[in-house]
Amino acid sequence: MDSGHVYPLPLPPMMARPHGHVGGNHHHHQQPPPPPANNWAGNDANTLLVVAALLTALTYHLGSSVPGGYWQDTQPAEPGKQPHAAGDPVMRDLHPQRYWVFMVASWVGFAGSMLMTLSLLVRVPLDSRRVRWSFAAAHASLVLTFRLSQPKTHISLDILIWVAVTAFLWLMVSVRAEHRARIVHLLCGAGEN
Repeated sequence: MDSGHVYPLPLPPMMARPHGHVGGNHHHHQQPPPPPANNWAGNDANTLLVVAALLTALTYHLGSSVPGGYWQDTQPAEPGKQPHAAGDPVMRDLHPQRYWVFMVASWVGFAGSMLMTLSLLVRVPLDSRRVRWSFAAAHASLVLTFRLSQPKTHISLDILIWVAVTAFLWLMVSVRAEHRARIVHLLCGAGEN
């Protein structure tokens, strides 16, 4: 049964009066939240958690997909032929030194990304050394595994590049925001016209 009474539509939340407001044309403006600080702790924990999960998946994939693949057949020891078994990594048999450095780098990357993921899940402060160092270690290991997967690169040069990238990443996540901005401007040439 319709009594002919019309109920007013509710006002959108932005136009609704705050509780306790009786009258008048007083406008209450909420200040927008301040922008996040331009430092490591200014990052969003959820964003870093997504990055950590992607790093974990990538480093796992790298560790299980050795460059060169795996032997498809078994070759017994014979003169002039490399003995191997089906399923063994080709890189391990043909380039053992490169293989072991590659595997150590992929495990360091996997461990670093897992440590970062677990630290973020248990709410370790974002600016803690555990979170920052695991981030730097995981990213730098990706550089080393990439370098080692390239044919005919020298291992000592690959390791030297890895040390430089690790130091740079650690510096970038450790310095204050204004110093980091100067470093980026210096490296990217942002100050040039």
